[in-house]
Amino acid sequence: IGGKFLQPGLGFGGGCLPKDIRAFAHRAEEIGVGQAVSFLREVDAINRRRRSRTVDLVRGLLGGRLDGAKVACLGAAFKPNSDDIRDAPALDVARTMHGLGAHVRVYDPEAMPNARRAYPELRYGTSALDVAQDADVVVLLTEWSEFKAIDPAAMSEVVTHKRIVDGRHALNAETWRSAGWEYRALGRH
Repeated sequence: IGGKFLQPGLGFGGGCLPKDIRAFAHRAEEIGVGQAVSFLREVDAINRRRRSRTVDLVRGLLGGRLDGAKVACLGAAFKPNSDDIRDAPALDVARTMHGLGAHVRVYDPEAMPNARRAYPELRYGTSALDVAQDADVVVLLTEWSEFKAIDPAAMSEVVTHKRIVDGRHALNAETWRSAGWEYRALGRH
């Protein structure tokens, strides 16, 4: 893992690293050396908590309630430039908000077919601006270049409320704030 993969935010997913951490910890327990790698279980727990903390940030921007809120989710894949949704934090967050009563719409440049098959209960759109139409809050969940390049003024034209949660620390906070947006990201004020 190089530095470009060690950004703060929503946490890691995919078909390899999360599964490998859990398998390694389990195997260590089986052979009696689980204590030596107990930190791996904590790494996994911290990673999973990032998802619920992201939902908490959204809830906070909405005054404490997700029920009935319109939420635009930008991203479904576990990483950009991929259609892979295995253990995708983006879809976990979207599903959680949906389960809490939010009207969630998701857009991802490549992972839409996989997301639709795996999570038919969610609603999907054709672009970032499409899913943001009339949104109460926008949540960036996968750090696609397309999302990083969104003009806050253009996004302002379609949303109901200018609120954004940057789950990947991919956006320039000052650019969004100076455009009148309430901006939140994990670990930032």
